[in-house]
Amino acid sequence: RFIICILTMMIILSPGCNQTTSTSEEELEVITPVTISPVIFKTVTSTVDLPAISTFMNKSIIRATTTGIIEKISITQGEYVSADQFLFSIRTREAMALGKTMGNDSSLAFKRLINIASPKEGVINSIAYQKGDFVQEGDELATISEQNSLVFILDVPFELDRFVERNRKCTVILSDSRHISGTITGKLPEMNMETQTIRYVIKPSDAGLLPGNLIASVSLTRSTNEKAVVLPKKAILSDETQTEFWVMKLVNDSIAIKVIVSKGFENNDEVEITDPIFLPSDRIVLSGNYGLPDTARISIIKE
Repeated sequence: RFIICILTMMIILSPGCNQTTSTSEEELEVITPVTISPVIFKTVTSTVDLPAISTFMNKSIIRATTTGIIEKISITQGEYVSADQFLFSIRTREAMALGKTMGNDSSLAFKRLINIASPKEGVINSIAYQKGDFVQEGDELATISEQNSLVFILDVPFELDRFVERNRKCTVILSDSRHISGTITGKLPEMNMETQTIRYVIKPSDAGLLPGNLIASVSLTRSTNEKAVVLPKKAILSDETQTEFWVMKLVNDSIAIKVIVSKGFENNDEVEITDPIFLPSDRIVLSGNYGLPDTARISIIKE
């Protein structure tokens, strides 16, 4: 009976053992919505910004033309003066000695006061004497920084010296974002020993009334590519070390692949692609590209 029971149980269970359970799960296909950008071909100019400082190349020294007492000063330090503008008056030594006698005797024909005017237009840089001071002929009364002698001294690293010749015409950018056209007119004979830079003189076309020691910057053109491949900056992806860069290029309307690229010039919005060579018909993923695998299923969103 025991054997019969075992055989009966085997007969009952054998059909269940022959059944196979299908446990395969269908893989979920991930489709990422993206926006795309065409490849742009445009002229790209690579520039380098270098510091420049304003200075006055010429200063006029105002000297006393006679010996006497300074009777009047009509200027203040930092004031802008024009050519032939009145600056000082000096009561001569003879006038002080004769006093009122000069007014009663018509034979004394020399003047009481000697007026001194500005020989050039510019800014009063310093005043050496005050009203009532005694000065001798030839004493330095004041200095004027000649406004038309204002230049910018450009410091150029030695390795960038070769770019200066092609940038004889340049743009000086002031701290208030004003742009002034300028011309590189010469080079100083000695380098700056501390910074090891070559010093060039830039003559601005119209600087206005700018002060000396004003820090500005000058953009020098390093290279120009008239048919550069340019992409929006957010289309470029990189690794954590910023050593490898790539884009997601569309193969068709539903598949994008990873393409390693080399960058050239870039600004806040655009990046020049120097390698590989893209075609005008190529399409690049603009948004939705972050985290995509090397080959990804995508769907295009029309903006």
